[in-house]
Amino acid sequence: MEYNICQTVKIVDMNDEIISEVLFEHGQFEISSLTIGSSVLSYQLGLKEFEVVFDKRDGKYQRYKIVDVEIDLIQKPATLKAFLEPVTLIVGQHDIGLM
Repeated sequence: MEYNICQTVKIVDMNDEIISEVLFEHGQFEISSLTIGSSVLSYQLGLKEFEVVFDKRDGKYQRYKIVDVEIDLIQKPATLKAFLEPVTLIVGQHDIGLM
């Protein structure tokens, strides 16, 4: 089955004021089956200005739990989404700069 892996990312300032909340898509992957509670190993997320991006520097990996699996039966063919646990990124603290 092909899953679209998504993650809610809250972007806040140093005072914990919410700037925005986005749904970041890790991509589509061909996986036999995913269940809630399973772990996914991926790159950490970071900010390039106010855009959420993968932090692909050495050693910047993160283990995320799958918190929900959605099957959209309205679309033809049906689509599958797996949602990872939400994360919060702080502007200025999670900036990765230019790569």
